[in-house]
Amino acid sequence: MKTLGEILLKQTPFSEIVMGNTALVRAMIESHTRVITSYPGSPTPEIAEAIRAIPKEKRPFYFEFSVNEKVATEVAYGAAVNGHLATVFFKSVGLNVAADTFVQLSLMNIIGGMVIVLGDDPGANSSQNEQDNRHYACLSYTPVFEPASPTEIYTFYKAAAKLSKDKGMPVILRLTTHICHAKEKIDFQGWHDRELDKTPRFDTKNGPYVPIAADVFPMKRKALQRLETVEKYADQSPLNQIFDHGNSNRGVITMGLPFLSLMDVLEFADNKPDILKLGMVYPIPVKMVEDFLRVHIEVKILEELDNVIEKEIKKLAYDRQLSTKIFGKMDLEDWIGEYTPDKVFEILKKTWPDLLTAMDAPKDMVSSAPARPPQMCPGCGHRSAFHAIKKALRDTDITVADIGCHTLGFLPPYQMGELLMCMGASTAMGSGLSLFNDTRNVVVFLGDSTFFHAGLPGIINALFNNHNVTLILMENGTTAMTGHQDHAASGQNFNEPTDKIPLRRVLEGLGVRHIYEIDTYQQAKLTEMVKDAINIKEFSAVIARHPCMLKFTREQRRKPGYQPRRVDIDQQKCHRLYECIRDFGCPTFTQMADGRIEIHPDLCIGDGSCVQTCPSEAISMPKVV
Repeated sequence: MKTLGEILLKQTPFSEIVMGNTALVRAMIESHTRVITSYPGSPTPEIAEAIRAIPKEKRPFYFEFSVNEKVATEVAYGAAVNGHLATVFFKSVGLNVAADTFVQLSLMNIIGGMVIVLGDDPGANSSQNEQDNRHYACLSYTPVFEPASPTEIYTFYKAAAKLSKDKGMPVILRLTTHICHAKEKIDFQGWHDRELDKTPRFDTKNGPYVPIAADVFPMKRKALQRLETVEKYADQSPLNQIFDHGNSNRGVITMGLPFLSLMDVLEFADNKPDILKLGMVYPIPVKMVEDFLRVHIEVKILEELDNVIEKEIKKLAYDRQLSTKIFGKMDLEDWIGEYTPDKVFEILKKTWPDLLTAMDAPKDMVSSAPARPPQMCPGCGHRSAFHAIKKALRDTDITVADIGCHTLGFLPPYQMGELLMCMGASTAMGSGLSLFNDTRNVVVFLGDSTFFHAGLPGIINALFNNHNVTLILMENGTTAMTGHQDHAASGQNFNEPTDKIPLRRVLEGLGVRHIYEIDTYQQAKLTEMVKDAINIKEFSAVIARHPCMLKFTREQRRKPGYQPRRVDIDQQKCHRLYECIRDFGCPTFTQMADGRIEIHPDLCIGDGSCVQTCPSEAISMPKVV
């Protein structure tokens, strides 16, 4: 059986069932993409996992995880203006981090071509919002392709890469969570590797590349001219499709996941509306849309999140003096969440009540699964940290969260982190909370990957302006929440071992005078350290360290002779005080109907962090099972 890496490098045509994110990597290979950069974030990490499946010495491209999305964008851009087709990928809110650079890209002549792959997140499945990044496209004059399936991810990337190279401009491939993670059998084309031309092609004659005042207007004019040519391309592109059901009364204009959901909903409907499926959502194919409007009495615009396409189409209809009745978003709920089949069913019933009168929403369209709140893994060092830190604080003290696994500390039973914004924001928010505040301690949390990503400016600012904040640096040695990617303190990058950049030395280099370090399993000592740190009336830091136990346990299981371990509860000693459940909250503990606490055998990893939490000393040290 061939490995995934061998499949991705196969040079003859073949068919395979793969995830959308995996199909993207094959498209990158066939398009001769030479530089790929990223910062991990759902729904895109599996792109990197597919890349990892290809041995480094056989990869026909260079890949790196950069320290954040802005840096990743800049590395890819540098490669692209040097003549190499480049791609950067990250999640939806990652574009906010990259925006300072991203909004300038369309002004430049990107001779190698550059594709920006966005993993947008309608429904906020793993994000702090569900922002619609098509607004960034309009802001920056950047074309957007939006695939609706893994096959389209493959074909659309190749089209986006070709357009980008031909026009010397950036192009966005906008993916959404379901499309990234869907699987489909795809017919892949063959490819032949080309010897990499290592001649640097950067030349200022291809510019200008310095957007100073004298050049901004000419550069903007060129960006707009390129966008005009792309609009003509959109009208001729086979990526936009019409599904003709012979219905001149009603039509639907849609794209991406909403298209798939619409097809599900209409499967058994009578008198189906005609459908214009957009593959290119910015700029829209103006003539194609106009022609579609002219031959339909009513048209529904079906798009997730904001009314970006709706506004464009209504503007077009007004300018062309068309009489078509256009239905867009009809109430607040149409702006919220993923357009899964059940939601599209309800939207269509609001728009055209008679279309689906004889149909009920199919039962398999509606999820009946109970709510399952997220929680930290068994043995997680963050759990021990929160359990210990909470004992050091008063109820009136203020705790500020950041992005990472430790964000879950906001939930019961820890309830640590009363504010959250975005990566790296905790220290600066805490600084603001410390102003005119002499009575409430301010404690901020920050993960080690986020420390390098966006945490340093807030720390520097706190030192520079002498803010009285205590930083808890939650160090677990990896970028855990997105799949255990390495960071600058891990001792290796995606490609090879590197020198660690130790957190403590960075803090010392910045001038932090009060630094504490401890393993989070030493809960009593950690409590005392936090008490000491918050009593210092200037910036202080506690490095609360423990390896990610999910990653650690997986690595241990791969070793010869591994034996699972588990704690046990002595029911004779247990006084049923329930601190193990009420305050510590490891999911391993299960309260039975008669009040007994038992250990779930499939969840306990035998780390023993819970032993010290039992006032009755009823939990035994881990034993081999």
